[in-house]
Amino acid sequence: MKDIEKIYKLYKDDIFKYLISLTYDPSLSEDLLSETFIRAIKSIGRFKGDSSIKTWLFSIARYTWYDYLRKERKELPLHNLINLYINENIEKETVNKEVAERIIELLKEEDERNRDIVIMRINGYSYYDIGIKHNISESSARVINFRTRNKIKAVLEKEGLGNE
Repeated sequence: MKDIEKIYKLYKDDIFKYLISLTYDPSLSEDLLSETFIRAIKSIGRFKGDSSIKTWLFSIARYTWYDYLRKERKELPLHNLINLYINENIEKETVNKEVAERIIELLKEEDERNRDIVIMRINGYSYYDIGIKHNISESSARVINFRTRNKIKAVLEKEGLGNE
């Protein structure tokens, strides 16, 4: 239990700042922070160490927020979700509007299935759910998502819009 307390003390401020950047609501962010750490405690046994604890916690926080949005039926502009999804640096607060608009344009150029898979991931759907909808395996959904995302990133970097 002391390890969990140590993790909490070490990362709670970073996770809280991240949640504030998503919600713009300190009270809601506090609630989501609590829920994030409850989920982390419940799933710590499944943590494989493929990423840092901090990255893992940021991912849990992001999905906790997605779940909140779905439950409350609140909508977020697509470019905000794309910002969170496409940018690997999830601690970064915002992506400029030009980049978000370009990402949307690039997604429109993808075939319908690839576009839908990426948009479903942006909206927080699991690879399992995506696989069921498109009649493909979870692994195939992951690969299509990964390749499409990397293709978009490559175009953005080539155009000088990446990592802004």
